[in-house]
Amino acid sequence: MRLIEPSAFTKISALGVEEQRVNVIVDLVDPPQERQALGDGFRVEARIVVDEANDVLTVPTSALFRLGDDWAVFCVEGGVARETRVQLGMQNGLEAEILSGLEAHEQVVVHPGDEVVDGIRVTAR
Repeated sequence: MRLIEPSAFTKISALGVEEQRVNVIVDLVDPPQERQALGDGFRVEARIVVDEANDVLTVPTSALFRLGDDWAVFCVEGGVARETRVQLGMQNGLEAEILSGLEAHEQVVVHPGDEVVDGIRVTAR
């Protein structure tokens, strides 16, 4: 990858969804004789990994909420929701790495609404 263009543009997908896209310039490393079938304006779809970790504890980002300047989740202990401050690591929009505050076996409330407060009884659905 040689260049990521500095600004994105909006494109309407085939399903009618607005998508933000950005052009990326890549240099091909295969010898020219091995890529003769590529024509002008060919397209590449790629997944770019900017960070990666193995064996980490994660929670859905929908379980997280702000508690002052900190992040927190509601842990379920004996059917009761308990506010628990957590320290976050990497995030991808769907999951967040938990560096401290939770153990692997602990259960958290996903999508806690306004009615979920510290000490309230909760049941799994």
